Amino acid sequence: MDKGVIGEKAGIVWRLLNGDNRRWEFSEIEKATGMDEKELSAAIGWLARENKVQFELDKEHGKAYLSLILNVYIG
Repeated sequence: MDKGVIGEKAGIVWRLLNGDNRRWEFSEIEKATGMDEKELSAAIGWLARENKVQFELDKEHGKAYLSLILNVYIG
């Protein structure tokens, strides 16, 4: 998978997260986007590298969540 494809997949994930302000499970994103595990992992890695997503761990239920980070720069 080349960078162009990963960037496109990251855009799909970004639009999904941006459209619904909530925490998402990996499997929910996989289902909503139709991406396989490898494609989704690469897309999330892209967004994480750009500091656009955050990961939360629910230790009580043993689940990890992904949510959007909105960075606002004033200046």
